[in-house]
Amino acid sequence: MKKWLKLVLAIVACELAGAVGSIFTTPAISTWYASLVKPSFNPPNWIFFPVWTILFALMGIALYLAWPKGKLIFGAQLLLNILWSVLFFGLHSPLLAFIEIILLWIAILSTIIVFYRTSKQAAYLLVPYILWVSFAAVLNLFIVILN
Repeated sequence: MKKWLKLVLAIVACELAGAVGSIFTTPAISTWYASLVKPSFNPPNWIFFPVWTILFALMGIALYLAWPKGKLIFGAQLLLNILWSVLFFGLHSPLLAFIEIILLWIAILSTIIVFYRTSKQAAYLLVPYILWVSFAAVLNLFIVILN
């Protein structure tokens, strides 16, 4: 398979994971999520779509660069990413989502470590992702506390 096609497929696969998560997220934004008490540092709702779109693209590029090493841990963290949306937005359970986001964070860090051994560039591309998930974990925790 041509390299550019592998790159496109890796990015599309990651963006599709985001699309699956949005199935649970989108309907809850204007209803359940709007009713939650959120901390003062909560970003505006519109920021999440572009940030996640960029992060999923970076994840896809990282996957392409590190393939096939780390594909299992990468797949696990991608599933955990989707699961967070299911728990938080689908099941309306910020507490379960908070517990799960800690597992997600560990899986992302593990992915970075595995990718670093194969491609330092791939590992570095995941740094914005772990930083955003770190912020999301803090935000998630505050939502648990405030609600």
